[in-house]
Amino acid sequence: MWAEVERRFREVAPAVDFCSLRLVEERDEHLSVRRGVAQPPVTSFDVGGMITVVDGDGMGYGATSDLTLSGLRRAVERAHGWARETRGRGLVDASRLERMPRRGEYATAVREPWSASPLGDKIELLQACSRRLQRPRIEDWEAGLWYVEKQTLLLSADGGRLEQRFSHLLPTLSASANEGAETQTRTFGGHAYCRQGGLEVLDETGFHDAPEQIAAEAVELLAAPNCPSGTMDLVLAPDQMILQIHESIGHPLELDRILGDERNYAGRSFVTLDMFGRYRYGSEALNVSFDPQRAGELASYAFDDEGQPATRQDIIRGGILLRPLGGRVSQARAGIAGVANSRASSWNRPPIDRMANLNLEPGASTLDELFGAVDRGVYMKTNCSWSIDDSRNKFQFGCEWGRLIEGGRLTRVVKNPNYRGISATFWRGLRAVGRPDTVDVLGTPYCGKGEPNQAIAVGHASPPCLFSAVDVFGGA
Repeated sequence: MWAEVERRFREVAPAVDFCSLRLVEERDEHLSVRRGVAQPPVTSFDVGGMITVVDGDGMGYGATSDLTLSGLRRAVERAHGWARETRGRGLVDASRLERMPRRGEYATAVREPWSASPLGDKIELLQACSRRLQRPRIEDWEAGLWYVEKQTLLLSADGGRLEQRFSHLLPTLSASANEGAETQTRTFGGHAYCRQGGLEVLDETGFHDAPEQIAAEAVELLAAPNCPSGTMDLVLAPDQMILQIHESIGHPLELDRILGDERNYAGRSFVTLDMFGRYRYGSEALNVSFDPQRAGELASYAFDDEGQPATRQDIIRGGILLRPLGGRVSQARAGIAGVANSRASSWNRPPIDRMANLNLEPGASTLDELFGAVDRGVYMKTNCSWSIDDSRNKFQFGCEWGRLIEGGRLTRVVKNPNYRGISATFWRGLRAVGRPDTVDVLGTPYCGKGEPNQAIAVGHASPPCLFSAVDVFGGA
């Protein structure tokens, strides 16, 4: 299919400064077993292309799911029309933007393909997990798998060709316990245990061993006291750290947001251009990298959706803010170096600045050493609620599970643990960071941004972290 579409594109490409076609083909399969009953499998297939035309300093897009010669010709005409309309009106001179390389490719490393296991075997695996989630006082329980296979091909009229193939797997487990008016839910990291790869992801994430613990913790929370309130130390597990990184580092550092693009929709950023290179974002223990080349992480790739080569970059080093998350258009607007993160959710959306793999680098502490440094505090796991202001600065987050830390030791389990803060104060209170063997490679498939909205996959790897003097509180 691709070869014929490529031939058609080169036939209809206009004589302009630059023209490209970004083809996207995606197949999804959702399997789940709820309360021991297999739910109907849900599958989807989507394919289409986005034409980009640069004519002089103007740029335009035209998307289509009609990949025939006539369909591509109409998309080219729309894109060319918009390019002519934007001449002299654009925020940047599109003719000066960096072009894509001539050739390149990327493919997810897969050891055990999704297709290697029959549908019946995968349903039986989920049935077995469902049985292990069931116990007295567990009223609702579910096990699921979501598999995504995606292929992109970025072609330029002057002979450029970048092909990338991705395989994503998201395993989920959930158990809700009830007693009287009290209901508590524990999950397998929410939706955090998602990675690139095949069925081997289940072994890598500990999916097979998790059901009993999840069910036991849900029941245990029923009788647990509410989390105490007050200013105290806080240790966050990796599956909560990823939400903290995502909301209070990732989104504020998106360069198009800093330039004002999201103000009327999802909010602006407290970060300004003059902060880069000098602003203390956090303590010296805070080191954050943009790393789209990390094997197995959810948003790994070799090229962004504008064809720019993706390389690892330090975003924050020793607590100092160094570089924004901005692709080539935003970099040209701001006059500041960024990263290769212009990404689109599908063929019918233009690329915008997005997080990819945004990781908090490990430190030197074991988990026991993090606990041992706390006289009074709480250890929290797994996000269940979040709220952040429209400057991406003040936040309030809740977790599924907590445990008190008293005199350097874990003691009682507590329910409904929450905390709040302001980004600068919170990150400057980062006291210690877990060492490399405590890091979890996690992510989310649901990061939303842009008008019209684009939901996209983002990766976050993080160790557990210790924060000082945090406002912690319980909830009903």
